Amino acid sequence: MATVPYNSVGWFEIGTDRPEETKRFYGELFDWTFSIGADGEPAYSEITAPGASEVSGGVFASGGAFPDYAIFYVVVEDVAASVARAEALGGKVIVPPTTAEGGLVFAQLHDSAGHHFGVFTPPAV
Repeated sequence: MATVPYNSVGWFEIGTDRPEETKRFYGELFDWTFSIGADGEPAYSEITAPGASEVSGGVFASGGAFPDYAIFYVVVEDVAASVARAEALGGKVIVPPTTAEGGLVFAQLHDSAGHHFGVFTPPAV
């Protein structure tokens, strides 16, 4: 993943209980290509746009565990601090700060108007 400035969109994700259909649709619509992520997790396919040198998003096979979604993630310096600030501004936590295997830290929230978004801090290199 390219280094992007803090407080800018650095990733997007589509969560679906129909991952193959979703990949077919967006693949045909935008010529996106899909591959299993570096961590080898088969439920997560990374997305690369035509002409892009790096992956910019992913499709998560939810298995129907929760409603389908499409969200963007903003790169932040401190996920817990960003979540606390969002709550102070009227946001609601959906997924609390979570550290994934490999060190990526993320959270998902609703903004004060109910829109779903996420924040993350990449693993230290």
